[in-house]
Amino acid sequence: MGFQDELAGIKRMAVEKRGPAVIAAYERGVDELRATGIAGRALAVGDTMPAFALPNADGATVRSGDLLGNGPLIVTFYRGGWCPYCNLELRTYQAQLDRLRAAGASVVAISPELPDRTRDTAGRNAVAFEVLSDTGNAVARAFGLVFRLSDELVEIYRRNGNDLERHNGDGSWELPIPGTFVIDRDGRVALADVDPDYTRRLDPEQVVRAVEALAGT
Repeated sequence: MGFQDELAGIKRMAVEKRGPAVIAAYERGVDELRATGIAGRALAVGDTMPAFALPNADGATVRSGDLLGNGPLIVTFYRGGWCPYCNLELRTYQAQLDRLRAAGASVVAISPELPDRTRDTAGRNAVAFEVLSDTGNAVARAFGLVFRLSDELVEIYRRNGNDLERHNGDGSWELPIPGTFVIDRDGRVALADVDPDYTRRLDPEQVVRAVEALAGT
């Protein structure tokens, strides 16, 4: 089964589990967010990536400049380890990691969750790349990805056990919209994919091909 088929399968299971009223609320949230034009304000191809330094799952600081010194960098923003779409995406990047490293690339996944939560996410998905904690969404904000959940969705998330105050360590109820960026060694964005629809993700195979093109392989 391909990546997009697996995403569709998660969405079907969500409909069955949550019911039509909750799914309709999720979809309203996506529509309202899309109407704000947030995707058009996010970092785009040709832009320079803002430098960052964030703690990884072990508490060590990871610096974007150090990673770019080794080759292209893939930066993917995910909502949290409570999100099944995000977990699938992380596992799929892990499955492609040998190809990405063969092209000289590094991968980092960034969420607003606290470091102990990112450690759990990294372990649960058995990923060997860096999973970073962007508490307060400072880096996601620099990439133009941050939004606040509506009051309706805050209540639904709480009922579903997704207490972002506990996961993220603050009461902002802010998240990044999922975004994936391929950064060339000069810090320029070579590929950008941003979508307010949290059920949609760029296929990691496309990221592999973009990195291989940068490396001339």
